[in-house]
Amino acid sequence: MKQSNPIAEPVGQNLIKLISNLCFSVFVFGVLIFTVIAITYKSPDPWLESAPAMTKFFTQSENATFKNDNSILRTGEDLQLSQIAPASAITESSIEKVEEKIASSLELESGCREMTTSPVNCSDPRVLVAVEKFNLRAFKSIAFLEYQTPVSGSRPDECDVAWRFRNKKEKSWRKYRDFRRFKIGIGENCTFKVVHPGGWHSGINARRPKNRYSATTGGATPKISAPIRDDEINDTIPSLGSDVNFRKGRYLYYSRGGDYCKGVNHYLWSILCGLGEARYLNRTFVLDLSMCLSATYSSTNKDEEGKDFRFYFDFEHLKEVASIVEEGEFIRDWKKWNRAHKKKVPVQKVPTYKVSPMQLKRDKSTIIWRQFDAPEPENYWYRVCEGQAERYIQRPWHALWKSKRLMNIVSEISGRMDWDFDAVHVVRGEKAQNKELWPNLDSDTSPDSLVAKLKGMIQPGRNLYVATNEPFYNYFDKLRSYYKVHLLEDYKELWGNTSEWYNETRLLNDGKPVEFDGFMRVAVDTEVLYRAKVRVETFNNLTRDCKDGINTC
Repeated sequence: MKQSNPIAEPVGQNLIKLISNLCFSVFVFGVLIFTVIAITYKSPDPWLESAPAMTKFFTQSENATFKNDNSILRTGEDLQLSQIAPASAITESSIEKVEEKIASSLELESGCREMTTSPVNCSDPRVLVAVEKFNLRAFKSIAFLEYQTPVSGSRPDECDVAWRFRNKKEKSWRKYRDFRRFKIGIGENCTFKVVHPGGWHSGINARRPKNRYSATTGGATPKISAPIRDDEINDTIPSLGSDVNFRKGRYLYYSRGGDYCKGVNHYLWSILCGLGEARYLNRTFVLDLSMCLSATYSSTNKDEEGKDFRFYFDFEHLKEVASIVEEGEFIRDWKKWNRAHKKKVPVQKVPTYKVSPMQLKRDKSTIIWRQFDAPEPENYWYRVCEGQAERYIQRPWHALWKSKRLMNIVSEISGRMDWDFDAVHVVRGEKAQNKELWPNLDSDTSPDSLVAKLKGMIQPGRNLYVATNEPFYNYFDKLRSYYKVHLLEDYKELWGNTSEWYNETRLLNDGKPVEFDGFMRVAVDTEVLYRAKVRVETFNNLTRDCKDGINTC
């Protein structure tokens, strides 16, 4: 009879225990790694960030106040992927299909004979095909959406063509317009070819007729001509209609608080909180279109009240994606109802931000009126979305875009550089003067340092757009020996008193001219910067200093 080995059983048990302990250790280590990744991972999508994390990214908060970096202005179309409305771009395959149809509908011999005659028949579909092919090769950063039939230029071999487009780096669905003059020649196999393209907006015969409209100033009504008015912009204020419609509505009304006259990043963070709460409560948000421009952006270095929201933001887009009513319309209808009816409109006044959105979820009052009368920082709108509320309120980043009128200027500047340019963002101003927080910034962004550093990053001879808060225009002259330098000030006619922007903002401002202020300059600089092929940043590439000061990298 075989005797059992008394040592074998403990060895087997020990081996099993060792394996189980090893597996458990691997499991614990995996959980630890996952936890570290989850904590340190920075999502590129603001929707997936916590409110504190997003606050730090977007505005950099400290003690419930904001430290603004005023050299960059981010809005919804920059921070996240927007829901782009379907618009089929013209591609090589779609052009080939058109060519096949043209070939089958034309007799080859007679078609070639017609092409040799002068002048060029610009309405011939083969001319448009030639232009479409050329544009796809020349402007790879542009999505071409639709073309108009070419028209004759100033010479027999010239055609003017207009089209709508969208820059591929812009995440919104907005369309822009260009029209250029092309010199047309004869290609192979009965085709046309582009011999020479014109510059941005050179095809003046293909542009829309000039719009003429009145603007009142000083009691007179002179005619103002807008060269290329964007008739797609709808800035009209929606009306509630009858008082019955007003009474059926449910509204969230924020009275003016400490956010008024603060920096733009503070303003955005607060108004997005209000819009987010209105969505959560399924209510219409009452929007005050009258803004206060912070002294940071004004030429007078003082806060300036009475600025129209529509100067800076896309009101048409906001109307489409959010339920809003303009404050003036809202108050007029509110007073009108109360005068006409004995039973007043039910109002729930909320005196403090500490009353959370969750507590108001079941309130049936027609108007929830949040009042911000406490001293700062207790009277900031964004305080409503702090604490537990941040789990329920999602700020609708996609709702706030930059004004289409400002974006038209962006497209004009980019188009004049034929969409083929690089850019450098040079932050100076107060930061360069503050040696305690930024000891190297001034010297690292000196003209000699810029030349030395950019020569290793950007090829000589390129179009170089300089986005900067440096007030002296000639500061970047040394770069002109190496690059074709462009500054925002080089394009000041785009907001001058004969421009489309000037005429249209003047209409919004009761006929009074609107200043192209620092807010607008930063917005345009930001968007041109984003469209560059190579982008050089101050705090990532040019200086050893940290963006938020010493020891904050």
